Amino acid sequence: MPGGNSRDGALALARSGAASVSRLLGWQRLHERVNRPLMELAEMQPVTANWWRERRKQKGAFKYLALGDSTAQGIGASVPGRSYVGQLVERIEARTGGPVKVVNLAVSGATTSLCLRDQLPKAEKVLTHSPDLVTIAIGANDIAEWNPVRFHWNMTEILSALPSHTIVGELPCFHLPWNDRKVQEANRMLRLIAVDRGLQLVPLHEATHARGVRGVLTEFAADAFHPNDRGYEIWADTFWPYVEARITALGR
Repeated sequence: MPGGNSRDGALALARSGAASVSRLLGWQRLHERVNRPLMELAEMQPVTANWWRERRKQKGAFKYLALGDSTAQGIGASVPGRSYVGQLVERIEARTGGPVKVVNLAVSGATTSLCLRDQLPKAEKVLTHSPDLVTIAIGANDIAEWNPVRFHWNMTEILSALPSHTIVGELPCFHLPWNDRKVQEANRMLRLIAVDRGLQLVPLHEATHARGVRGVLTEFAADAFHPNDRGYEIWADTFWPYVEARITALGR
């Protein structure tokens, strides 16, 4: 989905709200009806995963390792390559003048626990080849069953295993106050862990919060949770100064 209009965003929010209410009230038929667009995005997960597996075969002098969840894969985008990771790859290629070898280990629905269990062992193999760039944005899926102790322990373990040049994305703004309070607590912990390890932290919460109502209505996909192409562009814009600084430091 490219950058949407406000009508699309309002419909997505209404649909998401109706799905939640109908589920709580046990109205199965209504829930299935309004939840269909949300399920269609969920059904894209195997497609995006396969897209990135194929993309991994492309060779390049610049090596990029990405970890995370569905936002790194590109759920909600018109094509997986319009995720923030895909848009960063395009910018790196334009900046360096050569192809990028990207290994995107992100998994849709991943929590910090699943990232630690599933992605990190695979990342260790990739890290033996000393990738030029490592990014990670994980934790948004922890908010649904928020456990601050578990989140802190998981992120400490994950970030301790990654190189010092890793670029870490904050959790984005959830806009709904009861969820965003948890997000801000997670980001406070994430900030302390990252600073303690000398890692760059990307201010995704500030960037997405600043989009306000217009961003809510025009920069989300049909599930009112994942960004669309324009929403992912905001993520890429926020990551880019840190990625560009890394490229400069490498003398590329």
